[in-house]
Amino acid sequence: MRIDPSETTMIPAILPTYDRAPLTFVSGEGSWLREADGSRWLDLGAGIATNCLGHAHPALVEALTEQAGRVWHLSNLYEIAPQQALAERLVDATFADTAFFTNSGTESAELAIKMVRKHWSDLGEDRPTILTFEGAFHGRSTGAIAAAGPGKMTRGFGPLMPGFEILPWGDHEALDAALDESVAAVMVEPIQGEGGIRAMPDRCLKGLREACDRTGALLVLDEVQCGMGRTGRLFAHEWAGIAPDVMMVAKGIGGGFPLGAVLAAEGAAAGMTVGTHGSTYGGNPLGCAVGLKVMEIVGDPAFLAEVSRKAGRFRQGLEGLVAAHPEVFAGVRGQGLMLGLECVVPNAEIRRAAEGERLLTVPAAGDVLRLLPALNIEEGDLEEALRRLDAAASTLEAA
Repeated sequence: MRIDPSETTMIPAILPTYDRAPLTFVSGEGSWLREADGSRWLDLGAGIATNCLGHAHPALVEALTEQAGRVWHLSNLYEIAPQQALAERLVDATFADTAFFTNSGTESAELAIKMVRKHWSDLGEDRPTILTFEGAFHGRSTGAIAAAGPGKMTRGFGPLMPGFEILPWGDHEALDAALDESVAAVMVEPIQGEGGIRAMPDRCLKGLREACDRTGALLVLDEVQCGMGRTGRLFAHEWAGIAPDVMMVAKGIGGGFPLGAVLAAEGAAAGMTVGTHGSTYGGNPLGCAVGLKVMEIVGDPAFLAEVSRKAGRFRQGLEGLVAAHPEVFAGVRGQGLMLGLECVVPNAEIRRAAEGERLLTVPAAGDVLRLLPALNIEEGDLEEALRRLDAAASTLEAA
C-alpha cells in the first residue's frame, strides 16, 4: 500500500529511537565533558562503560592519529598487523586461544551464538538450546533480543529466533532442571548491566562452570560491560577463578572507539573455518591500534590494583550517601567501578536531579542508577561526584 505523504507526520532526520537528554557535548577531557554553552559536566557514565580511560586520553589520541596517518581500512582480505598484534595480546592475557574482532557487543553476541551452534553441528549432535537469564542484555539484533527473552525489546519484532530458554535470575533449581546433556550452552553476564547491576556470586559462577563441564555444555560469558578492568580484574570472571569457553567483549576494549571481540578456546571455535563468518570493518587498523594501547594501559596489574583501591573508597562514600538519604537511596550493589545505587524514588527522578548538579549517570532496570566512571578517574573527581549526588538527593528530599 502506497503511503500518502499528506497523511504522515514529520519524522526527524535521526530516527527517533532514543530518549535523549537535551545536552550537546562538544569536547571532553578526562572525566569531564563540556557542553556547547561552555558548562562543564562530571561524567559518571563514560559512554555506558565505554570510555574506560575517559575523554581524549593523550595516549589513545596519539595511537589513533599515528595509525590514521598510515592506513585506515584494508578489509579482512589481507593481513592486518595491528589486528594480529591485538589478538596475540588478548590470547596471552586470557583463557582464549583465538579472537575474532567485531565493531560492537551486539555483533559479538551474534558470533557467539553462531559459534555455539556450529560447534555442535560439527560434532553431529542435536543440541539446539542455549540457556540465558531473565534481565539479561546481549544487544539489540534479532538474535540478541531473542536471547534476552520477552519484554519491551522484543515486542513487535517477532517471530524471534528459536533455541533459547530464559531462566529466572538466581534460581538454582531452575538451572539444575534445565541444564542437561541436550543443552548447547549457557550464556550469562557475570554482572548484569542493563538488568540492574546484578552480580552473579563467585560460587555460582564456579558451580555453573562445573555444571557445564558435567553436561558438556559450553559456557559463554558476556563481558561487554563488566570486562576490560571494570571490576578491578581484566575480566570479571577472573575473580571466581574460572574460564569460559567463549566470551563476548566490546565497550571498554576500544576506549570509546567502536571495537569488539569474541574470544574462544580452541575446542569451542574449531567449527569456525574459512567462510563461516566475516566482517567488513571488524578488526580495522584504527580500532586495533587503539585497542592495543588500551590493553597496554588497562592490562597493567598496577593499574587494575588502583581501580580496586579507588572503587573501595568510592563505594564507602556511596554507602554513607545511602545512610544519609534513606528516603532516596536503598543500597549499593555491584563490583569495582561498575556500581549501582538502588533507588527508593524512580531512578529517572534521581538522574534528572543529578543532571541539575551537572552530573551524568546511567539508568538501569529495577530503579537502579548506574555509576560507571572512567577507570582512571581522579580521586578528587570521585569526591566531587559524591558531593553532587548528595546535593541531588537533598533537592529531591526538599521537593
